[in-house]
Order: sequence, then C-alpha cells, then structure tokens
Amino acid sequence: MYIPMFRAVCKHYGSVYHRNALPICYCQSVCFRSSNSKEEFRLKEECSKHPSTEFSQAKHGQFYQERPRLNNPFSSDAVLRSFLRHYVPKEINEEISQDLQLFGDRIVNEIDYLGWECEVNPPTLETQDVWGRRVDELKTSVAWKKQRDISAEEGLVAIPYERNRLHQICKLFMYSPSSGLYSCPLAMTDGAAKTIKMSNKSIFKENRELFENAFNNLISRNPKTFWTSGQWMTERRGGSDVANSTETIAVPANGFYRLYGYKWFSSASDADVALTLARIQDNPELSETGNGLTMFCVKTKNSSGELNNIQMVKLKNKLGTRGLPTAELLLDGCIAYKLSEEGRGIASITDMLNITRLHNAVSSVAYMRRILLLSRDYSRKRIAFGKTLNETPLHMRVLSDMEVETRGSMLLILKAAILIGKVELGVSTADEQLLLRLLSPVMKLYTAKQVYLAFSALIFSVDVISKPQMTMPSQIQRPVEVQRIRQSIITGAG
Repeated sequence: MYIPMFRAVCKHYGSVYHRNALPICYCQSVCFRSSNSKEEFRLKEECSKHPSTEFSQAKHGQFYQERPRLNNPFSSDAVLRSFLRHYVPKEINEEISQDLQLFGDRIVNEIDYLGWECEVNPPTLETQDVWGRRVDELKTSVAWKKQRDISAEEGLVAIPYERNRLHQICKLFMYSPSSGLYSCPLAMTDGAAKTIKMSNKSIFKENRELFENAFNNLISRNPKTFWTSGQWMTERRGGSDVANSTETIAVPANGFYRLYGYKWFSSASDADVALTLARIQDNPELSETGNGLTMFCVKTKNSSGELNNIQMVKLKNKLGTRGLPTAELLLDGCIAYKLSEEGRGIASITDMLNITRLHNAVSSVAYMRRILLLSRDYSRKRIAFGKTLNETPLHMRVLSDMEVETRGSMLLILKAAILIGKVELGVSTADEQLLLRLLSPVMKLYTAKQVYLAFSALIFSVDVISKPQMTMPSQIQRPVEVQRIRQSIITGAG
C-alpha cells in the first residue's frame, strides 16, 4: 500500500524509487509511511515550499534553549557603581565610570570571545626543528596575543603607577572572567613592577639601566613595548616551604649571575622577564640556613630572540585553565641580575606576593559576580513547569544567598584596594598598614573558598548545560579550581 504512494509523491520531484533506497528528506519519509490521501496532499504542499528536497537537513526538534548572555559588567553591576559614587570624588568618579563603561562594552563585544578562544586553542611547544636542533618554540593562540595588546592599551598594569589603584582593581574585576586567565600574567607583571620599584636603592643602582628599562616596559601602555613577568618559585618539592624546597644555585659572573636549577611549575612561560629565587654558590653561611635565598631578575630571551640558556622541557597538562602556558623549565646557566640583598630573597619578594594575593582575590570575586550575572539572566529564560525560574521562590533563594556573599566579598576587595593605594601613596596610618598585612592572606583564602561555593550553586541553577565540556559552566570551573589549588598552602598541602 505505502510503496506506490511513496513513488507517486517522489516522482513529482524527480526522485527515482528503488526497493533498497532510503527516503531523501523528512517529507518523503513521512509520506513513505502515510496511507491517508489527505495527508499525502498536505505533504506535497509542504514539499513544494522547499523544492530542493534532496539537500534538506535533518530535523532535531523545534526547541532550543536560549543561552545566558553577558551584558556590560559595569552598567549591570549596581554595587560597583554605588561603591565608586560613595568613595570617589565626583569629578574623578565621572572619569573612571566613563572608562569602565567603555571597557565593559569592549568586554562584551570583543574580549569575552577572545577568552573563549584562549581556552579552545591552548599553547603548544615545539622542542626541536625538522633538523633535530633544539628550538623550544612556544606557540600561543592569536587570541592570547590579542589579550596582551588589550591589557597594555587598557592600562591594566599601568593604572596604579599613575596613582589610582582602585581604578585598576575595578577594571581587573570586570576583565578577569573574560580574560582566558590572562589575568594571571598580569598579576605577576604588576607584582614584578612593584618589586622593582620598591627594591633596595643600592642594588638598583648596580644595574640601573636594566631595571629602569624593565620597569618602564612592565607598566607600558604601548602593546609593542609592553612586557609581562613570570614568577619562578615552584621546584620539584613544591609547597609553601620555599626556603627548603629551592635547589637552584646562582654562580657569580662578571657583573651578573648564572642560574642553574629546575623550575617545575612556571606559569606564563611566554613572559619577557621573571623574578626567581636561588642560593648564591660562594656563600656557604647563607646556603646552610633556611634564609639563604636571594631574589634575581631574569630576562627570558637575549637580544637576538633566543632563550637565555633556558630549556622548556615540557608544557604542563593542568587541571586548571588551558590557555595559560605553564612549563617545566631547566635553567642551564641563564643570565640573571640580583634584585635583593643576599639572603633576603623571601622578604624582598613579599611586595610581589601581596600584589598577586590582591589579584587572586579580585579574580575569585569577579568570577562570583560573573556566575551570578549569568545565572540571573538564565533564570529569566529557562521555563520549567510553565513558568520561568525567576518565578520560583526556591531558585531565587539560591540566587539571593549568592548575591549576599558576592556583595560582601566585593566590598572586601574594594576596601583592600583603597588600603593598598594609600600605602603606595605614603598616606596610610600604621594601623592601616598592619590591617593590610593581616588582610591580604585572609582575603585570598576566604574568596578562594567562596567562589567555589558560588560555582556549586551555578551547577544547580543551570541544570543540564553544566554537564558538557566547553560550555559556560565548564569554562568557569577551570579557573575556579585554580583559585582553590593556589590556596592549598593554607591547609599545609602546598
């Protein structure tokens, strides 16, 4: 019965019936099963609307869930705008707010997509060329390089050295979740610039031209001259006991040192310079104590663009983000310059650690805010049991709890930014300096824990889209995991 009917319909469109042939399009497959003449006529009419039935795509249903969309992270954040109005003079606030509004538009229209590209196009390492020569060529994505240019243009490192730390923290707060974790090298770059600026004057004078050039490039707004910095501290033993886990030695040379060691986990391996710790070889008194480390500044490449006696052994296969290049580095006599007094390396690198702690806390809270913004937008679009999620009291209770924690954490980092700014300008009191010293590690610990709780709430709020890889939740999970791993030192594991 149904075979002649199938032939009758398909013949009109030039199809040739064969006993073993499969239906060519959806209309024909339904017609093949139909035994109703009215249905046959309706299907003919339907097919006439798309005569190229031989090239029709398969049908997978009519419903597609609308995805949550990112809006301008400044104009959609009432807390941030309110804080600036309260703490910043009106004229300055207008200038800052205008810059943040434009930057928010750039995040939505350009930067957020680049952050996604950084994740899906991770770095690669080519250790040898086709002739077997060692080249150690690190290849990063176009999006990663573009993030570097944007960071310079927007002054994400330069702004605090133009006397406005709070402005910088606000921009980083908006930028971090869309950066593809380019915020990590920016944190170390900011810390390196601060360390060089605060370094011992007599040591600075020994290599004045070198350090001034490095400092100016680290805070440059010109993408062509902008440098980033690494922080090479982790060796095979790892952990927070840096003094007893560092095996790298520094051999004095003619006005500089040569470093020999193995840096097991070196993030931002594409950095232009790096700060690292080592023991000076000809100083046995310092080598025998736990405080014998000295801080050095290393330029990763020489003037010809070749690595500075540094071998990139391998890229790390990390639990966290994929876009950030992290490598195992063999230091085989790389040229380095002393940046601290001998044996005072850990104390001297504290300035860098305080800055990176602030960056880490800002990143954690930024992800909390981004999670909440996306969850809130999704709740307006997801329909369950005949109503949107934002009409469900229990769902809104979860979002409300997230909002309270996020606002509290935001106020914490913004107040810390004000404290650091006052210390840097030399107008802080002794109590404020002490408060900042106590607040930095606690702030980093607390926000790292809170962002993971916020991510857990996100998993519940977005339901099934949290399961596939490379969706919005999985893209957030990797940097969130990084925050917790960085805090493992608090528990004694790190």
